[in-house]
Amino acid sequence: MDPALRRIFNAHYSDALYRRMSTMMAEQLEEPDFGFRLAETPLFLPADLRARCQTAAHEILALLRRPEIIQAGRQAVPQAYRGKPAEGLPQFVAIDFAIVKDESGKLAPRLIELQGFASLYAMQLVQGEIWGKCLATLPGMPQGWTPRFPGLDRASYLKLLRDTVVGQAPTDEVILLDLHPEEQKTRPDFHATKRLLNVRSVDATTIKKDGRRLLAPRGHRMVPVSRIYNRIVFDELERKGTKLPFDWRDDLDVTWVCHPDWYWIWSKHTLPKIQHPCAPKTMYLSDLKTIPDDCSGFILKPLFSFAGTGVNPDVTKAAIEAIPKAERSNWILQERVHYAPALIAPDGTGVKAEVRLMFLKPEAAKDYTLAINLTRLSRGKIHGVDHNKGLDWVGSSVAVWPAS
Repeated sequence: MDPALRRIFNAHYSDALYRRMSTMMAEQLEEPDFGFRLAETPLFLPADLRARCQTAAHEILALLRRPEIIQAGRQAVPQAYRGKPAEGLPQFVAIDFAIVKDESGKLAPRLIELQGFASLYAMQLVQGEIWGKCLATLPGMPQGWTPRFPGLDRASYLKLLRDTVVGQAPTDEVILLDLHPEEQKTRPDFHATKRLLNVRSVDATTIKKDGRRLLAPRGHRMVPVSRIYNRIVFDELERKGTKLPFDWRDDLDVTWVCHPDWYWIWSKHTLPKIQHPCAPKTMYLSDLKTIPDDCSGFILKPLFSFAGTGVNPDVTKAAIEAIPKAERSNWILQERVHYAPALIAPDGTGVKAEVRLMFLKPEAAKDYTLAINLTRLSRGKIHGVDHNKGLDWVGSSVAVWPAS
């Protein structure tokens, strides 16, 4: 969205550049056939807008950390998953902003979602570096680029990520846990995690429980697990009805990164409690006293879903009435956010952008570090790769800026 950089990029854009980027991604992430679309461009996030995003993210994170917010969030953890409560704070926090125009016409961040759950910390580093190499070949472009926030070079970012994911545990005892990892759309990040941190992905259905210990396959052996980089999305677990070899309520000799509780505690469930100038009005559907005849100013979202599953951008009174009253506490109504078509494609049309600011906090750290970003570009009604099929200049991307 930096106008000067965008003009240079668009003037020199070619299908060959896109193919080069895509080929480099496929090679470095060991993924010849991505399960999602890579966008044709990075996002050029100018310094003033970047600063606004950073300030808003830190302010929202401060609200999330309030004891009353955390305590209220604990009530969202389903009984089937309520074991020993999470201690401390989650190691990962992601805050998603839509890029909109404020009252003065300037580009500004608007809170869309948040999560106390891991994101694509390894893949985004790779994607940012690949775009940096591609951009450096274009006439008039800076030679150095970064997707990382101030204070982090490549080495310090990787150390921070390793300290967060691996900590002091032997690497052989650290696993990335998901359901059938090689079937997940996020598998490129799993491959990048293995390459950058030497942490392997393990199918949760292959875990064995031995008293308070968990064992995971490694070659032809079962080896102890002391630390779990948790990537299981619980709505997928529920949807597929998968029975795991352990119970989430078990008292296990493992450290969770993050503890599963945070998937529920800091989530869409928290949004109605966030009072901030960047946060749209959001309410639990169960708190709605009267259903208005015109609901076009809102979007209906299930509390716990992934990648836009179940989101209704064309909500009507009839759609709300169709949800049984007993189930309405599992839904939110969020004030519609009007994305600015702020990224101008070479054909002159506008593309909408959403930027995820991703924090890391090793257990020994006193505070969170804003580390890196993830960007999604869209022309559809909803962000997310499943809602932009058949469109170009959309999909997975990363915001970058000239390295100082």
